[in-house]
Amino acid sequence: MCLIKLDPLMDFDLSYPLRSPGDVLLNDHLRPRTMTLPWLARRTGISVSSLREIAKGERRINAEFAMRLYSVLDPTPAYWLVLQARYDLAVAGCRREGRRRLG
Repeated sequence: MCLIKLDPLMDFDLSYPLRSPGDVLLNDHLRPRTMTLPWLARRTGISVSSLREIAKGERRINAEFAMRLYSVLDPTPAYWLVLQARYDLAVAGCRREGRRRLG
């Protein structure tokens, strides 16, 4: 069995600008290869509407979507989930900071 050792103090490299997983999908993986969302939908079984929502940042990449993206693109499922987690944590942090300033 293959396990990943996780450090409880693990953090993200914040020197990279925050981008949504959908932005990374479009600009780093699809456009450079001249792939379209309908093409990706046919290959992954993810609906075009779901992929559009991911691209707009309106839908999260879950484990099932990560596995399906991995079946067609190079990055691993963990890559997609870590991108989503980093984005979610940053958004939650901004919301929390906003509440502190207001309160």
